[in-house]
Amino acid sequence: MHAKDTAESEESGTGPGAAAPDGPARIALTAAAASLLRLLREQHGPLMFHQSGGCCDGSAPMCYPAGEFRTGSADVLLARLTVEEVAEPVDFWMAADQFARWRHTHLTVDVVPGRGGGFSLEAPEGVRFLIRSRLLTEEELTRLDDRETP
Repeated sequence: MHAKDTAESEESGTGPGAAAPDGPARIALTAAAASLLRLLREQHGPLMFHQSGGCCDGSAPMCYPAGEFRTGSADVLLARLTVEEVAEPVDFWMAADQFARWRHTHLTVDVVPGRGGGFSLEAPEGVRFLIRSRLLTEEELTRLDDRETP
């Protein structure tokens, strides 16, 4: 991924993906994803993501009104994404079993043309959210593991 393709967001909060002021983050947003989130926030109010890791569209991040998708002990809060011009953070949840497989990756939420399935809020806009990933460096993994150890 090239720097021109991704505008990373600042993150705050707790969970495995929360960025420390001087540390790595597990999740970023492209400028296109941030722009779409601003539009969806205007239309639907506070937002959240959930990624189940299932087959087909279950492997894509789904965007819902905050609290509409019920999360529980089988889910991990990876990040509370800060989006410029959005009053509240956008929580990004992932199924715990999916996180176990993707623990070593940095995720970037992007937007591409086309319709995804399911009930994700962006579907009527003719686009869908997509995850791009890269392996975390050894240094990033060490710093994230140090933060996550109680």
